[in-house]
Amino acid sequence: MKQDGPFVEEALDRLTDILRKSLEIGIKAIILIHGYGSSGEGGRIKWAIHEALENNRYSDRVAEYHFGEDVAFGSESYHALLKRRPGLKRYLKRFKEGNAGMTVLLLGSQVRSA
Repeated sequence: MKQDGPFVEEALDRLTDILRKSLEIGIKAIILIHGYGSSGEGGRIKWAIHEALENNRYSDRVAEYHFGEDVAFGSESYHALLKRRPGLKRYLKRFKEGNAGMTVLLLGSQVRSA
């Protein structure tokens, strides 16, 4: 088990690679499971991914993103997301209260955020 570090940067590098490959084969949405961490406040990977998205690190690949805690079943964000990507319904309906350990990424090149 690695400690002191490279987990976050490795996760961001993997995400970069996954986004590139996904766009190459025409994937339009990804439910990214990054976990929540054991601290009760979210883990380092979660916060690093949130920060990277909010700072447009992936703006050339991610058109829109929704943090899992914001897309609880039946919420306004949930319905808005399903209007754009109805195929996500079968996955998102499982999260009655949202899920802070995931982020939904809609792929493309126009930056819009939750």
